[in-house]
Amino acid sequence: MGAATAAFQIEGAVHLDGRGASIWDTFSHKPGKIDHGDTANIACDHYHRYQGDVALMQQMNLDAYRFSLSWSRILPEGYGTMNRKGLAFYDRLIDSLLEAGITPFVTLFHWDTPEALYKKHKGFIGRETCEHFANYAALAARHFGDRVNNWITVNEPWEHATFGHLFGNHAPGKRSPWAFFKALHHILLGHGLANRAIKAEHSTARVGPTLSYTPMHTHGSRAIDLQAKDTANDFMNRIVFDPVLKGSYPQSFMEKFFWCSPPIQAGDLEVISTPNDFVGLNYYSREFVKGNRLVPFLNGTFVSRTPDKDPYRYTAMDWEIYPEGMNELLTMVREEYGNPTVYITESGAAYFDTVEDGVVNDQPRISYLQQHINEVIKNKNNGSDVRGYFAWSLLDNFEWAKGYSTRFGLVHVDYQTQQRTIKNSGHWLGQQIRQRGPLRI
Repeated sequence: MGAATAAFQIEGAVHLDGRGASIWDTFSHKPGKIDHGDTANIACDHYHRYQGDVALMQQMNLDAYRFSLSWSRILPEGYGTMNRKGLAFYDRLIDSLLEAGITPFVTLFHWDTPEALYKKHKGFIGRETCEHFANYAALAARHFGDRVNNWITVNEPWEHATFGHLFGNHAPGKRSPWAFFKALHHILLGHGLANRAIKAEHSTARVGPTLSYTPMHTHGSRAIDLQAKDTANDFMNRIVFDPVLKGSYPQSFMEKFFWCSPPIQAGDLEVISTPNDFVGLNYYSREFVKGNRLVPFLNGTFVSRTPDKDPYRYTAMDWEIYPEGMNELLTMVREEYGNPTVYITESGAAYFDTVEDGVVNDQPRISYLQQHINEVIKNKNNGSDVRGYFAWSLLDNFEWAKGYSTRFGLVHVDYQTQQRTIKNSGHWLGQQIRQRGPLRI
């Protein structure tokens, strides 16, 4: 059991020691893109405070820590000359984790494409970026592979392609179905190439992607509602799971969206479906859809719901708390995709946490974690090959377009003073890990 973070969300130090800009640096400094005009220039200042953060992990008895490398901290332009000071930072972090008895799980890409690569090739819109990504993966494996054995190639390809290239509310801010499909296909292709590059450096390395899953539901039983649910499932889930784990895109979906479908070349799907040693799974909530023939292609709409203020029913992100979705995810992976080895690489809830007399009483988050971990255990007992659970997130952090308006962390961060306070949920999770009682994964 462990916790997870991402480089751009916590590190800060964006202009220090040779780090190059990422697309999120550029995007977050554009007026109106981030709530309250927040930026990640300092964030949690993890770059300078990593030792204290590792000590907090020890206090919470974490077995493992999932974090990402900043691509542009290691390769400021995304390719070419490496930044040795960037490598040295991750050397120090990894060594500190190992000294503390914490296993590192390293993510290579968590949405922060180097800005120079975006200017040169439009990031993952351009196929050339796939090769640059594979070279970066090989460099990371070569440098850190004597101490890191667990590698996550890409985090949530669908979210980066969708929010960054279709809806435009994430970096790089594109709004184009053609950009969406190109970016998605090339991120998946980059995953496959990176998998092979890491294995070429260290044949015993364990490599896999992290994929998100959103269960699709409908309130009705009309044929049009069920059809809309299937199309939405293809769009949000199978469009990633199928090529990675089956070697093909959903046929019905591709027929419907042939006019802007991915630019597939010979051999691409073979690379994308390169065997993985595990699959990381992220789960947060479900969606409801309703059939509507007036909506082109999807033939349906997502049903907006008015969240109530009960923190045991909805989080501060207005996401419904639906632990049964974890069961739906693990059952689906077990029954439809050959029961691969999986880790829950993100699972967590955001609230408006405050410190009172040195304590953060976040009981709703404890309830959230307990319910979702129980679903994981149930599926493990039913035969799912689940090897671990990472809470999102270790620290409160820069929550992308939401800035600092909500808090996901097991540890509260005062952004003015950088004071850390382990929340009651962090203490609770630490007790479960120490006791290895009914929550043993």
